[in-house]
Amino acid sequence: MMKMSIRKHTTAHVQAGQSLVETVLMMPILLLFLLNAVNFGYFFFTITNLAAAPRMGVEYSIMGGATPSAIELPATGPSTNALSSSFLTYEDMRGALNAPTTNASVRVCSQSAGVVSGIANCVTYPGTGVTFTFPAAQADPELNAGGTAPAFILHQVDVAYKFTPLIPGTAFNVLLLTFPNCDASGVCVLHRQSVMRGMN
Repeated sequence: MMKMSIRKHTTAHVQAGQSLVETVLMMPILLLFLLNAVNFGYFFFTITNLAAAPRMGVEYSIMGGATPSAIELPATGPSTNALSSSFLTYEDMRGALNAPTTNASVRVCSQSAGVVSGIANCVTYPGTGVTFTFPAAQADPELNAGGTAPAFILHQVDVAYKFTPLIPGTAFNVLLLTFPNCDASGVCVLHRQSVMRGMN
C-alpha cells in the first residue's frame, strides 16, 4: 500500500514539472504573436485615422467659403492659422496620432493658392520628422480646353505620416514588413490623399 501511494505522488510531480516546462517553452511564441497583433492593430488604427484627415481638409478647402465665418475660400496655411485647410488637417490627426505636426507633412492644393493652366497651386507644410515627395497635382479630367473659367478645379490635400510601431523590433513587426515603405524595424511612411472638385 505504501509503495502505490509513493508512485502516485511521484507521477503527479513529474506531470506538474512537464506542464511547467511546456508553458515556459510556449510563452515566447505566444508573446511574439501577441505583440505582433498589437503592432498590427495600431498600424490599422493609424491608417484609419490618417485617411480621415485629408478628407476633412479638402472638404474645408472647397466649402470653407460657404460657412458663416468666411466669405471666401480658406487659405492653405500656415498650419497655425485656425481658419486654414492645413490647420484643420493637422487638428484632425492630433487626437489619434502621435505628434502630427512633427511626424506628418501636409500639402494643400487649392484655388486660394492660385491656379495655373487649370491646376491649383500647392503649398507644403513639412513635418520635421518625415521626408516625402508628393505626387504632382492633377488637372480636372473635364477641364475645358483653355483652362479658363467656368471650369472645375481639383482641390487636393496630401498627408505623409511617419508611423512608428508601439513595440520596436523586427521580431514584433513581421506583418508590417509586407507593406511598402516600411523598413526592417517597422517604421513606415504612410501617404493618404483626397481630391475634390471646386468651381473656378
